[in-house]
Amino acid sequence: MHLNRRAFLTASLVVPALALAWPLSALATTSEMAPLERMPLAVHGAEGPHRLDVEVARTSAQRQRGLMGRESLPADHGMLFMYSREQSGRNGFWMFQTLIPLDIAFINREGTIVAIRTMQPCGSSSPSDCRSYTPDTPYAAALEVNAGYFAKRGIRVGDCVALPGEGQAACSR
Repeated sequence: MHLNRRAFLTASLVVPALALAWPLSALATTSEMAPLERMPLAVHGAEGPHRLDVEVARTSAQRQRGLMGRESLPADHGMLFMYSREQSGRNGFWMFQTLIPLDIAFINREGTIVAIRTMQPCGSSSPSDCRSYTPDTPYAAALEVNAGYFAKRGIRVGDCVALPGEGQAACSR
């Protein structure tokens, strides 16, 4: 009888605490899954400006999720990863749980593309088995689009992306 009373008292304390915690954890998950900000973006290359509709990943959680789990990306769409501080050229991107091949342009504070890489999906269930794609030069933003997008439009290192936000230089082209 004494054991049952102890179990009852423990349950009476734990169950309400779990009930209170559940809505808070549900809200955190919901906010992380909320749609990202969308905006138009122009990449200026030798063949003129190329317009994209991009989702903007500004927070660490948004950047970590990126395009994971997506089975497709519309032709003129992408994801722009924005950073408040310049990133080291050794900090890269990986394709863990990303299902589609992507091109990535690493962009400096002036809006100049400093590196372009083509990234292939990583089928491993372990993130540590996935290759990291680095620019080997500092960057302030990165733009992911479908693989082949940049080559098909003649977009190269040195071309310009009109980045959002104050203090960003406009493209000279």
